[in-house]
Amino acid sequence: MENALSILLRNKTDIVGAGRTDSGVHAKQMFAHFDVNIPVDRDDLLHKLNSFLPADISIYNIHEVNDKAHARFDAVSRTYEYWITQCKNPFLSDYAYCMKSPLDIKKMNEVSKILFEYDDFQCFSKSRTDVKTYICHIMEANWRSDNEKLVFTIKADRFLRNMVRAIVGTLIEVGTNKLSKEDVKKIIESKNRSNAGVSDPAHGLYLTQVEYAVSIFNRNE
Repeated sequence: MENALSILLRNKTDIVGAGRTDSGVHAKQMFAHFDVNIPVDRDDLLHKLNSFLPADISIYNIHEVNDKAHARFDAVSRTYEYWITQCKNPFLSDYAYCMKSPLDIKKMNEVSKILFEYDDFQCFSKSRTDVKTYICHIMEANWRSDNEKLVFTIKADRFLRNMVRAIVGTLIEVGTNKLSKEDVKKIIESKNRSNAGVSDPAHGLYLTQVEYAVSIFNRNE
């Protein structure tokens, strides 16, 4: 994207993304910001930019924001989905985690509610990370059946590295009756990553939404 923008704007252009995801994670929505000092026809730039980019990257819109807007730090929430299939599906093999063991979705949803009771999620964070705080405020966490797949949706103001995949791995242990509700409470309170479940594979995870306050957008948006 930086290379394409630099060519089209005829000036070296750096972009700043809304965040980073683990290798192999998908994004249905992602934002990034860049600075430009010349008038830009956004529709024309959008068309040309998509022409320059590979098939697995698509730009849907270009917004004009205020000078201090920041794609990462101004995000007020992020939403992820994790997809699980319970039978072999060649069309989802690269896009969902296939797990054939029976899962108690009702129990997994019940235990998911525990996440609202806490704000320190060090136990789900990748070890030796450079964050200053493990505090996250979770706004949504639930499982649902969606045709041939199970979907876990989680929304928070921020996420730690590996956090969603570790939460999913822990809830799967709940769904296979290896962990109880009280076990999960003890895991969170321990603040110890080794006590939580494994991180499930990255290819089942999707960043689906990043939200911003309307105040960062210019009035003509």
